[in-house]
Amino acid sequence: MMESKGQPVSERELKIVFLDRDGVINVFPGHGKYVTKVKDFHFLPRALDAMKLLSDAGYTIFVVSNQAGVGRGVFSQDKLNRITRKMMAGVEKAGARIKKVYYCTHRPDAGCSCRKPDIGSVRRALKSVEKTLDSARKTYFVGDTKQDIETGYNAGCKTVFVLSGRENRRYMNGWIVKPDYIVKDLYDAAKIICGQNGFQKPAKPVKTACPAPNKSGTVKRK
Repeated sequence: MMESKGQPVSERELKIVFLDRDGVINVFPGHGKYVTKVKDFHFLPRALDAMKLLSDAGYTIFVVSNQAGVGRGVFSQDKLNRITRKMMAGVEKAGARIKKVYYCTHRPDAGCSCRKPDIGSVRRALKSVEKTLDSARKTYFVGDTKQDIETGYNAGCKTVFVLSGRENRRYMNGWIVKPDYIVKDLYDAAKIICGQNGFQKPAKPVKTACPAPNKSGTVKRK
C-alpha cells in the first residue's frame, strides 16, 4: 500500500473516487496477464488528465486493484512497488494526487476480504479518512470489469464502467449487477463525476437490476 499524506475528509465535503488500475489508469496487459515490469506500465490516453480533473475538483482518489500475480509468483512485491512508484510519480507530475493504493496480492483461492468483489479494501480506504461504509453511497467506483462493478455495488458506491480495458458491453449481457454509467474512459468518467457536483451535466444512468446481497453483504461470485 502506498499513500500521500492528507487531512481527514469531512462529511459535508465528502468527495471520494475509487479507481481500478489496469484498464482504467494504465493499458490493460491482456487476458490472464499482468503488468510485471516498470517499462510495461503505460498510462492510458487522457487518464492523467482525468485524475487532474478529479483532483482539481476536490476529489480524494483511491486505487483498488487485484494483483494476484504476486501471490502466484509471477512477479515480486518489489516489482509491484516499483511499478506503483512510477504510477504515483506520473500522477504527481501531471498535477493530480492519489491518496492511497490498495492491492490484493493474494491468490484467488485465498479467501481474503481484500480481493474484489469483496470490499475489504474499500472499508480500509474509508477508514483512512475516518469514514465508515455508510459514507460509500456518496462515492464512486470506476472499473473495467464485472468484479469492479460488483465491488462498487457491494460497498454502496455509484458505479462507472469504462470501455478502455478488459471487458466491453458484450460482457454485460449476463451480468446481474449493471453499472450506473457506461463511458469510454476515465476522462469521460471524471466529467460525469464532476458534473454531479455542478461541473457538467451528468449522463443518463444505466438502469440496474441488482439482486439482494447475501448475508455477507456481497454479490455471490460465479
